[in-house]
Amino acid sequence: MTLFTLPEIPPMLVALVATVAFGFVIGLEVHSYRRARNQDLGFGTTRTLTLLAVMGFVLAVLDPSLQLFMGGLLIIAGLLALQYWHRLAAGEQSLLPTFIGLLTYLLGPLALQQPLWLMILYVVVVLILLGEKPGIRHFSDTFRSTEAVTLAKFMIMAGLILPMLPDQPIASFISVTYSQLWLSVVVVSSISYLSYVAQTYFFPNNGVLLAGILGGLYSSTAATVVLSRRAQSAGANDRLYAPAIILATAMMYIRLMALILILGHTAMALQLAVPFTVIVIASLLIAWRLYRRVAGISNKDDDMTTPARHPLEFSTAVLFAVLFVFFAGLTQAVIAHYGSAGLHWLSFAIGFSDIDPFILALLAGKYSIDLNTITAAIIIATASNNLLKAAYTIGLARNRMVVPAALWLGLTGIISISYVYLK
Repeated sequence: MTLFTLPEIPPMLVALVATVAFGFVIGLEVHSYRRARNQDLGFGTTRTLTLLAVMGFVLAVLDPSLQLFMGGLLIIAGLLALQYWHRLAAGEQSLLPTFIGLLTYLLGPLALQQPLWLMILYVVVVLILLGEKPGIRHFSDTFRSTEAVTLAKFMIMAGLILPMLPDQPIASFISVTYSQLWLSVVVVSSISYLSYVAQTYFFPNNGVLLAGILGGLYSSTAATVVLSRRAQSAGANDRLYAPAIILATAMMYIRLMALILILGHTAMALQLAVPFTVIVIASLLIAWRLYRRVAGISNKDDDMTTPARHPLEFSTAVLFAVLFVFFAGLTQAVIAHYGSAGLHWLSFAIGFSDIDPFILALLAGKYSIDLNTITAAIIIATASNNLLKAAYTIGLARNRMVVPAALWLGLTGIISISYVYLK
């Protein structure tokens, strides 16, 4: 039996406190923003913005239909327009203080009618736009004119084409549907696009290690080829390429696990969790060990300025879709004629090419095989892909500093195949 119970806090009191607190925080950020630029505070002090938020709250409470609030909004907008006209005559053209005033005035009805998490997100966005001006300006300056077209392509792929595709098999001999095919294209393109944006805009002169991480999220094979070629001309002084190549392959396993989970194959993810996790952790430890060995050693070629290849070209999406359908049909035929053993050999052979469309086709189809057989096929495909990258590392780099990476990739390939047949 409890001795006492805490009284329930009235929702209106919570909304008022949140309005005052967030209005005060926005005022502090505006104050700091203008002080940092040696600007006259004028409108936009902490007290002014806090009182503006309270005014919006009170008017919204007095009239739930928000007619009083809209009248106040018109008056505030008129006063802010006059104030902006005065600042414009003084040579200040920024509309930011005016917009911040209007956004702060809207806090009251937002706190009264919407959940608290939405209000918090609203304020966070305002604070980020205020506090991250240098980063936003740098991003705007480096934003390429073609990126808007690229974003439009992605919106067409994800928002227009995907909903229109029927959920029916592509052909009688292929158990994959049109919607499953294009969903896989959209998911792979999304992960690759995020990696591309990070490489292009947030880490344009990324170091070798970061190039391995971000490149591995896009394509570990492509990242290995780029890093190996750079290692050839880097000379014997740069030892960062070996851990970078290992990190690229570790990212491959993380990317594949993310794809499997996003597409809803939870049971398959659980089957792959142990082998994938062991390889990723071991790869990270070895990469860390190799990095620690060169800590403090000057590496003059520590920058990777090679531009990332854009992942959202329609030709790339079409090629992925064609490979997806081809691998789905080929897998269906191999399983029908040769069973699990044939699928294992097919997985090993496809590992020497692009494994993403094969693995996604394997997951999307309805084949006469069990979950363990599909798991084994995925592991074998990643194993042979690691053997391919080991060969690329030795053949393209021709630098003894990357030998540990090649040995580890080859070892993971052998261990993965052994795991399939010995477990």
